[in-house]
Amino acid sequence: MKTKLPITLALTLGLLSACAEMDPHPMDMSQAVQNATSKTDHEALAKHYEEAAKEMQLMVEEHKKRLSQYESKSYLYGRQAQSLKDHCQWLINAYEKAAEENLSMAKLHRQM
Repeated sequence: MKTKLPITLALTLGLLSACAEMDPHPMDMSQAVQNATSKTDHEALAKHYEEAAKEMQLMVEEHKKRLSQYESKSYLYGRQAQSLKDHCQWLINAYEKAAEENLSMAKLHRQM
């Protein structure tokens, strides 16, 4: 019983941090895009989107590690193992899509 408490606590904290809302665009992006008129403005936007894509890719890697842990040691998580694996896979897909979209936006601004 005593060994289950730290595992449960770590799992709960891990899930809470994984589900924490991330704001990939701390500035008002629609306003920044509308106000972009010069090459420098578009270059700054492209850089911003590339940084956001890098953050998303880091989250993908982190969740792939967690998924691997859930798959290799599913016996530690009991009935929740499948839900944890599904949740992790969903997050991986969402972060990969966000990274692709950010890179696409960066490419568009570099062309402007």
